[in-house]
Amino acid sequence: MRLIKRNEYLKKLINTMNTPDIKVITGVRRSGKSKLMEEFKKYIEKEQRNYNIIHINYNLTKYESITEYHKLIEYVESNYVENKQNYLLIDEVQMCDGFEKAINNFHAEEKYDIYITGSNAFLMSSDLATLFTGRTFEIKVYPFSYKEYLEYYNKENDEKAFDSYVLEGGLSGSYLYKENMEKYDYVNDIYNTLIKRDICNKYKIKKEYLLDMINDFLMDNISNLTSIRNISDSLTNNRDKINHKTVSSYIKYLCNAFLFYKIRRYDIQGKRYLSSQDKYYLVDQSFKFAKLGTKNINYGRVYENIVAMELLRQGYEVYVGTLYAKEIDFVATKRNEKIYIQVSSDIGDNFENDTFKREIDPLLKIKDAYPKILIARTHHDMYTYEGIKVIDIKDWLVNN
Repeated sequence: MRLIKRNEYLKKLINTMNTPDIKVITGVRRSGKSKLMEEFKKYIEKEQRNYNIIHINYNLTKYESITEYHKLIEYVESNYVENKQNYLLIDEVQMCDGFEKAINNFHAEEKYDIYITGSNAFLMSSDLATLFTGRTFEIKVYPFSYKEYLEYYNKENDEKAFDSYVLEGGLSGSYLYKENMEKYDYVNDIYNTLIKRDICNKYKIKKEYLLDMINDFLMDNISNLTSIRNISDSLTNNRDKINHKTVSSYIKYLCNAFLFYKIRRYDIQGKRYLSSQDKYYLVDQSFKFAKLGTKNINYGRVYENIVAMELLRQGYEVYVGTLYAKEIDFVATKRNEKIYIQVSSDIGDNFENDTFKREIDPLLKIKDAYPKILIARTHHDMYTYEGIKVIDIKDWLVNN
């Protein structure tokens, strides 16, 4: 399998070196967390002096004897070297029973620079403060972006390459397979054997088919405004009446596993969050195709999902904007930066067609001076319309 350096993630790890934080690498299964740890280890070996690396990968059977936290502490202490910078790297830390006690012990000793990865269901962003008594620094890892996809395959940014990325997605383990159906079998196995298993084990879920039903509903409705009540009403049948609490809990579990990302609605004029409906975006579009197939693809929704994940990948805080009953697909903020974005599959070739008017109208109604962008499959170079940039999606993904 060909490897590429994921320099943005690696840079974040390098910038936190020798800080007292517990560095936690999170992300959906098979997004490249362990490979990133390996790259970081190589960096230490190449660039640092007077160091000692204690690297434990619980995927390897050689570490089966230390899967209890007392044994882990004993092993790490026995490999500690005085008068050196000791780096502690642990992959799949949740496979050690009582791992949080060991990590907290190492942190309290102040002898180690600590980096860990683990199962998405056991190292959730919302749980880190509860699990660890020390301060944590989270590095969020996502599947390959379109830009990384091009680098992996050494492709030019053209129409064919973008079409391929839309269907294949960013789970690089699937790239080893030649046919799309084989790739989707790989992706489907990630969901069934890793993501679903983790969730069911952690939360003691007995009716797995209910989790599948809610997952499939969310996948089928990416980029649609969704309410808990609508989901429960849509899925209730003669076999089961699914209550709102169950739906809410299962969606939370899927988000905790980094499979979906919840994007809240925000009233731009009233400057307040709206609680009635939200949007849920899939960490990678290939999961949808693997689970639900590729017939009758709504490319507008898929493109919107790709843009949402790219904004999160770039570190933006993202929400859905509303203004005068109009919807702005994304309002993205980062420190003092703010961008308004509309996404469409096809806006036609002239300014007078109804699709272009419908997509551009919400942006025209925003009166502040922050940048406004319409991202679509234009097949043209970027141009502006009344101050709004209109950009082809494949170019925005590469040059944003």
